[in-house]
Amino acid sequence: MHSDPSLDAALDRLAETFRGMTAHPQESNCECHWGSAEELAQLKTPDTELDPDLLQRTWSAVDWSDHPRVLRRILPQFAADLADGRAEPVFGMEAVGRSFARGHWRQWPAEQSRAVEEFLHAWWSWTLTDPAPAVPAHEVLVAVSEASATITPWLRIWQSLPVPHPVADRHLTELVDSWECDLLSDMLPWDAWDNREAMRDELTAWLVRHAPARLGADGASPDLHERIRLLGLPAPARWEDPYWSRRPAVAGVWWPPGASGGECGGE
Repeated sequence: MHSDPSLDAALDRLAETFRGMTAHPQESNCECHWGSAEELAQLKTPDTELDPDLLQRTWSAVDWSDHPRVLRRILPQFAADLADGRAEPVFGMEAVGRSFARGHWRQWPAEQSRAVEEFLHAWWSWTLTDPAPAVPAHEVLVAVSEASATITPWLRIWQSLPVPHPVADRHLTELVDSWECDLLSDMLPWDAWDNREAMRDELTAWLVRHAPARLGADGASPDLHERIRLLGLPAPARWEDPYWSRRPAVAGVWWPPGASGGECGGE
């Protein structure tokens, strides 16, 4: 369970802002694939708690006729589950962000959109400074980036933390460990809906500029520093760099034709 005053305040604001919200009275969904008429009726009843399975099916469904109203109905409970790590998307945390994006929350009345933005910021900020967050920091970054169609504000929050910062720096090491294969292959590490190339370029440039100091503070291996350095090189120079031929194999990295090492980290 989380225990952070800013996050608690953001969750309280969501509960207050979206109290009394319901799905559209004419909202429907397939009983075979989504759920029963009785379950659908719960979405049209305000402020009742949904069981975890029903909540999961509701936020992850992509075929509501009025997704914004459905999202507003479930948002206080959904956000609390996210903060506590109880939401378990089948296809990754980008699915969480897409549920927000389908709700077009930035177009909601100002009080409502501010409440959503406050929660996203509080969730991300708390995650960065929690030694053992319920959801790994790089996965929360995926969710908030997809929810907002931008990675910029979330990287700025990370950048604003002092160096060294033992917790945030450890989270960055975990991000690089998890994402280096995709990034070295010039791919965004998740399947973004919008602004995929822009987010990939911004993330890569940010890592090249800011990761070395944080990785150094965290005691990351020299090899990890080398891979960050390679990210700063254009693809031809990257493959021709002397380090590339002597690097440890990296499973999942795409090797260009003729590059030593073979495909996907093979020798």
